[in-house]
Amino acid sequence: MNPLQYIKNLLTDKKPVGKKGCPACDSPHMVIRNTTKGFARVLGFLLLSICFYFVVAFVLSSVPVNADFKECEKEAVEIHILTNGVHTDLVLPYRNQYMDWSKWVNPSHTKSGDSSAVNVAFGWGDKGFYLETKTWDELKLSTACKAVFYLGSSAMHVSFHKKLRETASCRKICVSKESYIKLVEHITQHFDTDSMGLPRRIVGASFTNHDAFYDAKGKYSLFYTCNTWANEGLKSAGLKACYWTAFKGGIFDQYEVE
Repeated sequence: MNPLQYIKNLLTDKKPVGKKGCPACDSPHMVIRNTTKGFARVLGFLLLSICFYFVVAFVLSSVPVNADFKECEKEAVEIHILTNGVHTDLVLPYRNQYMDWSKWVNPSHTKSGDSSAVNVAFGWGDKGFYLETKTWDELKLSTACKAVFYLGSSAMHVSFHKKLRETASCRKICVSKESYIKLVEHITQHFDTDSMGLPRRIVGASFTNHDAFYDAKGKYSLFYTCNTWANEGLKSAGLKACYWTAFKGGIFDQYEVE
């Protein structure tokens, strides 16, 4: 290429062309350089997105909802919120005058078949994550991607408990009949039911001898997690909750012991 042509290319923002007609930027050195730049941009965007997600999660989970809720004293129904450190369960009486859960879920569906439970815990989440990941060591990239990007299906984890003791991971809430019924509605409407209107049990699936899994409605994602579901239930019942949360802290922070 003569010098005049080279200068003309620079002025017209054209890529210089080599003797064989190949752009100079297509040389191995330039390909590696451009690939590295592209990778750095993608990585930077991902890191920025992650930071933005956590900032938004922190801000929205700090906004209280139903902050004026007062625990009911007369004819109160005792419920609990329970966490394993990551996931939040809504725990309700197994039987009372407003709802008999034995007609919906039953300890006979568990390995133990123990019918002495007085409380039943409900936790909604990603089906693949629940059934394929009993420990963090078993987590697969494919399972995580399906859960995060709204590609999987959901399940309801139901566990049966005897008398619960209030701790940092288990908070008792005394609610009115009206709030309790709304919470029951939130839970039941997320079960995937059969033609008889009963939950579809996932046979053979369990974590312990006192739990069972059922098919559920909805899909898990970065923006609707197991904790989002629990928080939405509390909000719908007029109980203390936060505006939005993906993590259990947004819920339990509302029930800190003063």
